[in-house]
Amino acid sequence: QVQLLESGGDSVQAGGSLKLSCVVNEYYLSVNCMAWFRETPGQEREAVAGIPTFGTMTYYADSVKGRFTVSRDNAKNTVYLEMNNLNTDDTAMYYCAASMFRCTPSTWFRLDEYRNWGQGTQVTVSS
Repeated sequence: QVQLLESGGDSVQAGGSLKLSCVVNEYYLSVNCMAWFRETPGQEREAVAGIPTFGTMTYYADSVKGRFTVSRDNAKNTVYLEMNNLNTDDTAMYYCAASMFRCTPSTWFRLDEYRNWGQGTQVTVSS
């Protein structure tokens, strides 16, 4: 069973930066695609960024392109989300997710692609 643990959420002012981490347990090598999602009360969980566990592709939601960077360190079983120039619209609970399926441009953002989720880490951006 793949288990994920996020960390790095905090309260920051608009324009600030944060870096989230997601550590995966020993089943990391069974994962093909990792992604970050975020959710606010009353809203559907939305995809933010995706990255395969091997390869060079990365995927981003339009709302974060140019500000967020997803990366991974396979030696540490860890995926990161570096967030710059944060604004109040980025306030949300951020979740890490793992999929056994390959990341593709048409599927990486789909909730139903991911069976394994972390518990979330809160990001709050104030103006």
